[in-house]
Amino acid sequence: MATMENAIVLVNRIQRACTVLGDHGGGDGAASLPTLWEALPSIAVVGGQSSGKSSVLESIVGRDFLRRGSGIVTRRPLVLQLHKMEDGMQEYAEFLHMPKHRFADFSLVRKEIQDETDRLTGKSKQISPVPLHLSIYSPHVVNLTLIDLPGLTKVAIEGQPESIVQDIKKLVRSYVAKGRKHKGPKHP
Repeated sequence: MATMENAIVLVNRIQRACTVLGDHGGGDGAASLPTLWEALPSIAVVGGQSSGKSSVLESIVGRDFLRRGSGIVTRRPLVLQLHKMEDGMQEYAEFLHMPKHRFADFSLVRKEIQDETDRLTGKSKQISPVPLHLSIYSPHVVNLTLIDLPGLTKVAIEGQPESIVQDIKKLVRSYVAKGRKHKGPKHP
């Protein structure tokens, strides 16, 4: 079991390094080379807008820290790395873009997710493929990497480009299909 735990810790470190170096998958299809990010294991949470994806993640973590609402709330991938700690230790969260800054108040985690998303996308309804990295350290979780993605939609709303439907599909596919992308042809 210790070997598996060590492997998960290593995968988490490699994922963080990939993000810092600008490798977050989602290349331009068959023409692009496979990336290191695409070779690493993770679980992507996929569904329609406002279908409860973020609520599922919060129930896994046992904390309220993600925005909720109608329409497009998650506007960029959130790579959520869960780290199991020993019982009795104080749980906290830490963002890759704010190393060494520990958040014990999870309402501040929600605010930082919003602020950092707005910094990258503006206060619009735009999306970005650039992931936001959040690590949560807690005695109440298992070592696991989850990815919260923008919800699929069928129509653009006011303030969104007409391409938003395809942009979100492409973004979601870049995470979901990453394991199959370079393993040869798909069979019917």
